[in-house]
This record gives sequence, structure tokens and C-alpha cells, in this order.
Amino acid sequence: MTPTELAVPAVEGSGEPFLSSDGDRLWLSWLEPAGEEWALRLAAIDAEVGEPTIIVQRDDFFVNWADFPSVTALDDGRLAAHWLQRGGSGTYDYGVRVAWSDDGVEWSEPWTPHEDGTPTEHGFVSTLPQGSDLGLLWLDGRRYVDGPEGEATGEMTLRYRSAAGPTSAGPETVVDGRICDCCQTGSARTTDGWVVVYRDRSEDEIRDIYAARLVDGEWTEGRPVHRDGWHIEGCPVNGPAVAAEGDRVAVGWFTGAADQPRVHLAFSEDQGITFGEPVRIDGGDPVGRVDVVMDGDGARISWIETVGGSAELRMRRVTEAGVAEPPVVVATVSGARAAGFPQMVRHRGDLVFAWTDAVGDDTRVRVARWSRAGDDR
Repeated sequence: MTPTELAVPAVEGSGEPFLSSDGDRLWLSWLEPAGEEWALRLAAIDAEVGEPTIIVQRDDFFVNWADFPSVTALDDGRLAAHWLQRGGSGTYDYGVRVAWSDDGVEWSEPWTPHEDGTPTEHGFVSTLPQGSDLGLLWLDGRRYVDGPEGEATGEMTLRYRSAAGPTSAGPETVVDGRICDCCQTGSARTTDGWVVVYRDRSEDEIRDIYAARLVDGEWTEGRPVHRDGWHIEGCPVNGPAVAAEGDRVAVGWFTGAADQPRVHLAFSEDQGITFGEPVRIDGGDPVGRVDVVMDGDGARISWIETVGGSAELRMRRVTEAGVAEPPVVVATVSGARAAGFPQMVRHRGDLVFAWTDAVGDDTRVRVARWSRAGDDR
């Protein structure tokens, strides 16, 4: 079986796609140029990609290959969108904005979850739907400047806040006080709460993948998924991904420990409290940029692999026993930054992929569906 590409009504220059499914509905969002502005667009996917609507269009978007907007289907049937807006004090002065919608057409006024007011980075968001509330997890750079928390320490923090709408929000919580500066975070719902994954940053500049859990409104202390021991002085911009089903959790990530680039997948049977030994799944020269979905008695992981002078978006199934099935090539892609972070979701038994096709300076959003018909898993 091979993926079938779907036509996407996105213009040249589009990118940063994001896929979200609540099991029934499937949504695709992306950014595209609109004259001197940028537009965040949204379309439903069924047999085809539907007619898109505009969530917001502005001239002060923070558009970045690694830090991208999202749309999340909430438990109460609403949608929530997040995007990033520039401040006025430099390249990495930008903040998170969130809006809610009942129908995907009309959206609320935007809300900002962080209230520090510092001209620093706030981004790399993961969302946690919880009834009528939306939980937001983000990287927060306020400690890079003198501010409400005292003198600058040069530490990126991981913070959390929930809200039912722009006028109803809970308090901010620090989940981890020192993490990697610009790696994506990931979140997945388990039996008793949520597990989130991120790249930690130790005092010795070890940047391994950690997991923390939100149970009964309280955050556990972050613990390593696996001690790779990757010592790196700067951020690799290559965050982890997580998926969950009941008590079972799967985490995929890239590491360059010992100067050997690898992509790993590890399983947990206790909602992310402990993890087994990871399985290496790459072909020897991975770029990383992973995504993960649960699949029967195992999980599927996607990543970008360098092949000669080009690259491939690959997908592989791994059983909980650690057996890695042969990889599937989803598409030929670019390994450059412009290709962004491919997305993979499970929808009505199929797998749907979205990525940015990058050829030279030209980019465009692509989507493909991989039919599971005839596959008994």
C-alpha cells in the first residue's frame, strides 16, 4: 500500500501544516502569504481537503519553520487555535495568542496566556483539551531578561495554563525551570491525565528527553524517558513526540549523543511513569523531526531520513516487544529547514500525513492519506 496524495487549496509559499483529530473530525491548518500579510487557514479533511477558511490574517505573525500554529478539537465540540505574534524588540520577541470557535468560521478575540510582558520568546505550544478547558504548555523565555522574576538567568522554562475562553483562565504553573531553548513539546492523554514530553537542559548541558504528567491538576517532576547523555551546547531544534492509549504511551525522539544521529522509540505501560529500553528505528542518517501515533499492540513513528542528495519522509511500525517492521516511504522531501516538521495522525483507521514541500525557495503544503484497508491491525 502507498499513500494517496490529496489536493490542498494552499498557495505557493505556504507551510507549517498542522493536523488535529478528535477521532471523528480531522482538521488541517497552515500559514500562507496574503500580500504583505500572512493568513492562518483551516480546512476539514474527509475524502478530500475541504474549502479553507481564514482564522486570522495579520502583518505581525511570527513565521518560523520550527515553531508553528495549531488547531485543536476540544472535548465540548469547539475548536481552539493558537498562533504566534511578534513584539517590537527583536527577532525572538514574540508571544502566544489563542482563539476559540464554535464552527471554525467565527473566532473569539485572541487571548495571551503569559502575562510577564517581557520582550522574549514564548512559543512551541502543546495543547491539552480537558472538558470545556484548553490546557496550554509553552516554552517561556522571560528569564532571559531582568523582569518580574528577578535578574536574568538565561534559562528557558516550561509553563502551563488552562482556560475555558479568553475571559476564564487559571494560574500559570512552572512545569520545569530549565529546558532546551527551542525544541518542540508533545502531549498525549492517558487513563488518568496527561503526559507531556520535552527536551531537558541540565547544568552540564545534557539535553535528553523528559516526561512529566498532569494528574488531578498537579504536575509531577520531569523524569528522563531515556538517558542518552547528549551533550550539546546549543539547541538542536528537534523535539520529541508522544502518543497514548489508556495506560500505554509511546515516545519518539531524535538524539545526536556520541556524535551518532539516531531516532528512537520507547514504550511505557504505566502512563509515562517509567519507560522501557528504546528501539532504534532510523536508517543510519536521520534528520529527525518525528511524530508518533499508537497502533494496535505497538506504535507508528514518522521521521525524515537523508538519502543520498535528498531526503525521505518515512514511517515505521514498532511493536511493544521491540520488533521494528520495514519502513514505508511516504514521500520524497527536503531535509532543509524549509521542509518543517511533518505531521501524522490516525483518522478513521487510516493514517494522514502533512508536510511542507520545499524546492529551492518555493514551498507548498502537501497532504497524503495512507489507507489501512486490508490491514487487520
